[in-house]
Amino acid sequence: MAAHGSLPETPDLSTLHARLQDLLRFLRGALAISSAHTVDFYTESVWRELVDLPPERVLAALRGPAAEPEPEPREALAPRKPEAGSGFVDLSKVFCETSQKLLSVEAFARAVKHYSVQSLGLCTPFEQLLTALRVNKEQRTGENVKAIQFMNTKKSHEVQAMAELICSIADHCGLKQIIDVGSGKGYLSSFLSLKYGLNVYGIDSSNSNTHGAKERNRKLKKHWNLYHRQTREDANGLTLKPQKGIKAENSERALKNGLGNQDMSAGAVLEFSESAVSVLRKQQGNLHAQPLEEGNLCFENAFSLVDFLPIDAVEPTSSQVHNAEMSEVRKQKRNTTSKPSDPSIYSPLTSFITADSELHDIIKDLEDCLMVGLHTCGDLAPNTLRIFASKSEVRGVCSVGCCYHLLSEEFENQDKEYAQENWGFPMCRYLKEERWCCGRNARMSACLALERVAVGQGLPTESLFYRAVLQNIIKDYYGITKCDRHVGKIYSKCSSFLDYVRMSLKKLGLDESKISEETIMDYYEKYRPRMNELEAFNMLKVVLAPCIETLILLDRLCYLKEQEDVAWSALVKLFDPVQSPRCYAVIALKKQR
Repeated sequence: MAAHGSLPETPDLSTLHARLQDLLRFLRGALAISSAHTVDFYTESVWRELVDLPPERVLAALRGPAAEPEPEPREALAPRKPEAGSGFVDLSKVFCETSQKLLSVEAFARAVKHYSVQSLGLCTPFEQLLTALRVNKEQRTGENVKAIQFMNTKKSHEVQAMAELICSIADHCGLKQIIDVGSGKGYLSSFLSLKYGLNVYGIDSSNSNTHGAKERNRKLKKHWNLYHRQTREDANGLTLKPQKGIKAENSERALKNGLGNQDMSAGAVLEFSESAVSVLRKQQGNLHAQPLEEGNLCFENAFSLVDFLPIDAVEPTSSQVHNAEMSEVRKQKRNTTSKPSDPSIYSPLTSFITADSELHDIIKDLEDCLMVGLHTCGDLAPNTLRIFASKSEVRGVCSVGCCYHLLSEEFENQDKEYAQENWGFPMCRYLKEERWCCGRNARMSACLALERVAVGQGLPTESLFYRAVLQNIIKDYYGITKCDRHVGKIYSKCSSFLDYVRMSLKKLGLDESKISEETIMDYYEKYRPRMNELEAFNMLKVVLAPCIETLILLDRLCYLKEQEDVAWSALVKLFDPVQSPRCYAVIALKKQR
C-alpha cells in the first residue's frame, strides 16, 4: 500500500471555507434567478422583477456582439485583485443594492465564470491523480487492448474513465473488494469485474435492475472472450476484425440478441476511433471559420457561453482508453483469488441504501473495500459519503452524484417539522451554521448543462414558452395560481399551441369548454413578442448553473475534510461535460491503519 502523502495536494478546510464565504456572497444576489420557475414566468412577471435590462441586450451578450452595445464601465469589467473574504467581483456592478435586480449581464458573466469549480481552483487534475496513484507501481506491460463497448457512447465514456480510476485507487490502497451503490444496470460493476478482475458487489434498490444486471452480466461474459480477442487483433482500434469464419454483422447481431438489445446504440459494439467530443470540438472549431446564422451561439464574442467556461472545460480529461492490461503484480495477486472470468466476482444485490445501512447485513463476506457510485441520484450520493465516514471497512470512496433536484434540504421547509436526521444538503458544518437553503428550483437549474448549450445544443425555448403561457390561461380561467400536477412531455406530441393547450387541460382534468379556440390563440399572440424574455432568462439560468453545482460539491468536499479519519479528499473532473454534464467525482481515502 502506497502512502497517501504521495497524492496531489488539495485545498484545506480553511481555504474551502473562504471559497464558500465568497460564493455565498454572490449567490445571495443570484439565487433568485435560479429559484424562479419558468412555469410562473409570465404570471409572476419574473423578468420585470429580477432583471433591469432589455432581453435583447442579454441575448446579444450571450449569442454575439450587439449592434451598438452600451459600453460597460471599465472598472466593472477589469480584473480585480482578490480581497480577503470578498473575491475580485464587485457585486454592486452585478446587482442593484436596493432592488436586487440584475444590472449588467457582462459583469454577471464574469462572476459566474469566477465561481465555477475549476476557476476557484478546487479540482485535482485527473491525469495528475492517476500518475500519483501509480507511484511505485510496475508499469502495465503488453499490447494496448481497447475496451469493447457494450453500451452507448455516453455510458462507455463514463464507465471506462471511472473504472480506470477505481482500479488505480484499489491498487494504491491494496483493496480487492468494490461496493457499487446505485449500480443500476450493472455496466460499471461488470466492467470492473471483467476487465480488471475486481471483486464487485453491485447494490441497487430495484429488484428488476438487480435481476437484469445479473442476466446481462452472464451474457456479457459469454461474449467477452470473443470480443476481447477481436480487439486484441486490432491494436490501432480503427475497426473490429471478426474471427476467422465469423462475419462481423453476425457477431454484432449475436451480441445484441444476447443482451436483449438493451442500451445498444447503432454500432455500439464497434470500437470508435474518435470520441463524440472530438467531433463536437471539430464542429465548434468550424464555427470560427464560417458565418453564423441568426440564433446560433457565437463563439467569438467576448461574452459568449463558451467564455463562461473554464479553460479546457470541454476537453476530454483523459484519453478514451489508457493502458488496459493489468500489471504482472496484479495478475499474480488476482490469480490467487479469482480469475476475471469467474462469475462469482460480480454479485448484484437488492437493497435500499441509507446513511444508516449496515453493510454486514447486506454483504456477508465484507472486507476492507472501496465504495463507488456512478451518477447516484439525490440523497444516495451524500449517504454514500456518510457510510464511508462511519464504516471502518470502507477505506475509500469515489462518488459521482446527479439529480440534485432530488436532494432533501434541511432548511427548505422551515415551517414544517421533519423527523429526518441525515439530509442530502447541506452536509458540512459551515453551511449548516449558515442555515443555507438553495430550494428545489435552484437545485433543478444546477442540472442544466452549460457545456452542451455552449457547443450548440440549445434550450427547448418554445416548449417552455408554451408551458408559461398555459399557466396564464389556467390562472385566468380556472383560478389556479399554483398547479401541483405536471403536464409532462406533451409538447413533442402536439402540432400547435392550440393542440398543446387542449391536451394539457385534459391531462390536468380541467374543463376545456371554458375557453374557446379563439381565446387560446389570443393568448399566444399576446405573449409571442415576449418569448425573447423567457429565452434570455433561461440563458441566465444556464450560465449560473455551475455556481449552484459548485456549492453542492463544495459542501460534500468540506464534509469529508471535517472527518478526522480521512487522510485525503478531492474533487476530480472525471468526464467530458459535453458527453456527461455531471462530470465531477468526489474522492476520499482514510488514514492507513
